[in-house]
Amino acid sequence: MAGAAASRRRGAANADPAWINGPATYVGPPGGLVWPDPVVVGVDVVPVSGPRTAAKNRTHLDLATTSLDHQAELVARLKEHGATALDIGQGDVPWVVLADPEGNEFCVLEPRERYRDTGPVAAVVVDCAQPLAMARFWGEAMGWTVHRSTDDLVLLRSADGTGPYMELFRSPTADTATDRVHLDLLPHPGDDHAAEVTRLKALGATDLDIGQGDVPWTCLTDPEGHEFCVLALP
Repeated sequence: MAGAAASRRRGAANADPAWINGPATYVGPPGGLVWPDPVVVGVDVVPVSGPRTAAKNRTHLDLATTSLDHQAELVARLKEHGATALDIGQGDVPWVVLADPEGNEFCVLEPRERYRDTGPVAAVVVDCAQPLAMARFWGEAMGWTVHRSTDDLVLLRSADGTGPYMELFRSPTADTATDRVHLDLLPHPGDDHAAEVTRLKALGATDLDIGQGDVPWTCLTDPEGHEFCVLALP
């Protein structure tokens, strides 16, 4: 499996649900992605009907910065484009919590050595009840390596040390309503789509039917109910 991390056809964070309504708007570098790109994360933004039902998304993006000046400039620029400050009880922390114009949470991190080579997206952060168990699933699912592991937080990254991290954060009270951000996984070229789906189910994934009908991708949930898709190769 060619891994995952917010929207890049090898890990995509999509507005939920990507397979129901209308065309996606791709947000990423000019010229599109190298397939699969080792660093850059693109985001597919897809229109959906109805308001968000979860009090807080279980999956969100952390953006990387290279200096405190860069962090301040990025926050100011994002606010100019419609982001708003968000208080989720984070207290006095060096990162900035924001919401996009539709209320989806994300963070702009202070400069950290760990994220100096991730590209603009430092991490895809997933709230879960059992980070260690989830790390076993996602590590096997994507072939990613554990970089840090505690009872409350596990950091995964691609085995070749490129791109963003996936951070599994303990949050026992996380809302289980359908999320507005999810991962898309892309099999490696030459991999069989059906075989990959079967392998993921053997690891603990389950089928998800939200009325997507006859589509070329497969909708699944991980062992804690987070939605994700396995895409077909282009």
